Amino acid sequence: MLALRLTRVARLAVQLRRLLVAVASAGTGFLLLCALGHAMTHPDTPGASALRLAWCAAPLAATVYLAVAVARTDPGSRPRPGLSAIGLGPGRLMAVSATTTALSGALGSVAALVVFLHLRGDLTGPPFDGAAADSLAVGRALPVPAALTLLTLVPATASAAVALTLRPREPRRTPSTGSRGYGRFGAYGWGKARETFGAYGRFGARLAPATAGGGATVPARPADTTADMTAGMTTAPLAPTRSAGAAHVDTAPVNAPEDTPRALADVTRASATADVPQPTPDAVPAPTAPTGTPAPAGTPTGAGADAPRPQNTTALPWGVAVLTAGLAVETYAGNTASPDTTPSAGVLLGWAVTALGLALAGPGLTHLCGRLLQAARPGALRLLAGRVLMEESRRIGRPLGVVCAVASAAYVAATLYDGDGPAFGPLSTLGALLVAGCAVATLLTAAVEAKHARTDTTDALLRLGAPPTTLRAAAAVRAGALLALFGPLTLVVAGLAALPLAR
Repeated sequence: MLALRLTRVARLAVQLRRLLVAVASAGTGFLLLCALGHAMTHPDTPGASALRLAWCAAPLAATVYLAVAVARTDPGSRPRPGLSAIGLGPGRLMAVSATTTALSGALGSVAALVVFLHLRGDLTGPPFDGAAADSLAVGRALPVPAALTLLTLVPATASAAVALTLRPREPRRTPSTGSRGYGRFGAYGWGKARETFGAYGRFGARLAPATAGGGATVPARPADTTADMTAGMTTAPLAPTRSAGAAHVDTAPVNAPEDTPRALADVTRASATADVPQPTPDAVPAPTAPTGTPAPAGTPTGAGADAPRPQNTTALPWGVAVLTAGLAVETYAGNTASPDTTPSAGVLLGWAVTALGLALAGPGLTHLCGRLLQAARPGALRLLAGRVLMEESRRIGRPLGVVCAVASAAYVAATLYDGDGPAFGPLSTLGALLVAGCAVATLLTAAVEAKHARTDTTDALLRLGAPPTTLRAAAAVRAGALLALFGPLTLVVAGLAALPLAR
C-alpha cells in the first residue's frame, strides 16, 4: 500500500520515467510472447525458435537497466532524517523501490498480453494477417503456464536488480595514511600523532578524563604562564592544583621574596607531572566546521574512518580487455555464419561481451576526458567542465559506454541488412527500437541524476557570482568533449565488428 501511495503522489517527471519502464516492459513481454508463438507455429525447427528467444535477452537487459536507473533517481527511495523512526529505514525504502518497479513491469506485461491476444483475435475482431502472423500462433491454444512465466520474467528480473542495487551497504573504511611513529610502550605502528619521550610515564596520563554533570568532559586546565605564577607567589601561598585524572600536587607556601626561585622550580615540576592529555590513534576528536557545528557526514575522523568513495579508474584496462574479447568472438562467429541467415548465438554473445567491455571502460574514459580538458593551462571554463566530468565519471560513464555499444551495433545491423541479407522484419525493428530507446533513456536519466547531485555546487557558484551562461557553456564543453572521444570510438568498434559480417 505504501508503494501504491508513493506511486500515486509522485511528480509528473517521476511518473513519466515509470511510464517509460512500463512501455519497455510491454515491448519486451510482447517479443517474448512472439517467440513462444513462433515455437508453437514451427514445432519442427526448435533451434530457430530458441535463437529468437535468445535474442530477446537484449531488450530484456535494456529494460532492466532502465528500471534500475529510474529507481535510483526516484525521490521516494532516498533516505531522509527521521524516516527510520517510523519504520522507513534503508531496507524498507529498498523494498518500496523494488515493489514500485515490479508494479511498473507488471503493468507493462499486462499490456503486452492484451495486445498479443488482440492480434491473435482472441478478444475481438479478426486475427492479424501481416508479416509477423506466423509468430502469433493463430488458431492454437496458448499455454497459460508458459505465457505467465514469460510475462513475469521482466517484472521479477527488474525488481531483483533494483533490490540488489539499492540494498543497504556498510560504509567503507579506508586505511590510515598518517605518518608512522612510536605508539604505546614503543610499539611501532601507524599513529596519527607522535608521543614524546616519557609521555607514557606521566602519572595519570592514560586515565579517563573526569566528567561532570551527566557525563560532560571537563577539559584539562591549561598551564599557567611564568608571569602569572610569579605574581601569585608574592601575594599568597599556592593552592594545590588538580587536573583531570591526576593526583594532588602540593607546593610549598611562599612568604618571602627570597624563596621565589625555589617556589618557581617546584611549580615547574608540578606542571610537568600534571595530566596533559595526549592524542591517541583510538581517540581523535572529530573535526568541526568553522562555525562550531559538527563536521559533515563522511569526514575522516581518524585511522580507518569512513571516507568518500574514491574515483576508481582501474576498470579501464579490464574494459579494454573485455572489449577485445568481444570483438574476437564476433569475428569468429561472423566468419562461420552464413550471410543469408539470421545472426547466430555467437554473434549475440560477441555483442553482449562488447557492450560489457564498453560499459566497464566508460567511467575510465570519461575520467580521462575530464583530465584532458584540464591539460595545458586550463581556464575557469575548462577547469570547471573537467572537474565535473571527473566527479560524475562513475555515474554517466557506464550509460555512455552502453550507448556507444548500441550505436556500433546499429551500424553493424545497417551494414548487414543493407545488401542481400535477411529481411529486417517488424519484430526485429521493435527489438532494435527497444534497445536503443532504453539506452538513450538511461543516459538521460543518469544525466538528470548527476544534475540533481551537484545542485548544491551549482547554487554555491551562483551565490559566488558565476554567471549562468558560464555554467551552460561548461555543460556544452562537457558534451562536446564526450562526443569527440566516444564518437570515433564508436566508429572504430563498429567498423571492427562489421568487418567479418560484411564478407
